[in-house]
Amino acid sequence: MSTRNARHPHAALVFNPVKVDEKRLHAALKTASRRHGWSSPKFYGTTVEDAGQDATRRAIDDGAAAVLVAGGDGTVRAVSEAIAATGVPLSIVPSGTGNLFARNLELPLGYPERMIDAVFTGTTFPVDIGWALLTRADGSTSEHAFVVLAGMGLDAAMIANTNSNLKKQVGWVAYVDGAARSLPGAKPFRTVYQIDDRRLHTVKVQSMLFANCGALPAGIALVPDASIDDGTLDIAVIQPTGPFGWLGVWRRIWWDNSVLRRSRAGRRVLDRRGRDTSIRYLRGTSAEAAMTEPTSIELDGDEFGEAVRIRCRIDGGGLLLVLPEGHDTSRF
Repeated sequence: MSTRNARHPHAALVFNPVKVDEKRLHAALKTASRRHGWSSPKFYGTTVEDAGQDATRRAIDDGAAAVLVAGGDGTVRAVSEAIAATGVPLSIVPSGTGNLFARNLELPLGYPERMIDAVFTGTTFPVDIGWALLTRADGSTSEHAFVVLAGMGLDAAMIANTNSNLKKQVGWVAYVDGAARSLPGAKPFRTVYQIDDRRLHTVKVQSMLFANCGALPAGIALVPDASIDDGTLDIAVIQPTGPFGWLGVWRRIWWDNSVLRRSRAGRRVLDRRGRDTSIRYLRGTSAEAAMTEPTSIELDGDEFGEAVRIRCRIDGGGLLLVLPEGHDTSRF
């Protein structure tokens, strides 16, 4: 892998001390750096005040030839936000509970040494990164990156209602508990949305998702056509109707997307069944939605408060990732 400082390159590790085995990672990166002739690495811990953006900027300012990130999905999102478009490669060391971005990339889970070694022996691969511009009720705006998806409505409420202690114990399965807490009070909301420069649509929805990639744990395809390197934003408009509406949503996500679509015979079944309106899948390079009242927002599984407008866009190839040598990118 090429380096920015060919004479004395060094790697930097940005890590969440709550989520990782700090001593193990420090020792592994120091050992790998010596073995491959790099200078001693530098380490930057995240804090309550800094989710990783400032630490990453310091690492880049200090001349890091590559940055590694170890933490949960929130830490990966924050570091990706700061490193995007800098040309500095990023290696993701899966940690935490969800690891959704790492799972979509099919990176080795539970073996941090493999992703550390990839910094020195692997290849770089450009992938897309999403950006969400949020407008609050008071008119203030802020823009944030996302690497998996941005969501508004029920999915954001589900994350807000997920018990943090339970999440530590059972990982992503805790979101099921969050969904159970959110569904009884879930109410559809009206939004006006536009994809690229196409016509406006007014709909009542339970949730809208803006996806860079769409796979969940256990092989569940939430947004089945989302690809991390196609320069396209995938949008899911979730509109369950009737008393069994949510059963239709779950059937679409689990059975149709995650089982039937994987075989030719299954796809023929879907073609014969006809249109299913519980979820509409749309595509573009950008999308904007305006709500009639403040609505919960989440980015990569983290709460981002409420907004009255969200504009999402995809920066094609804006993130340069490190992958292990020989890693299969055909399924991205």
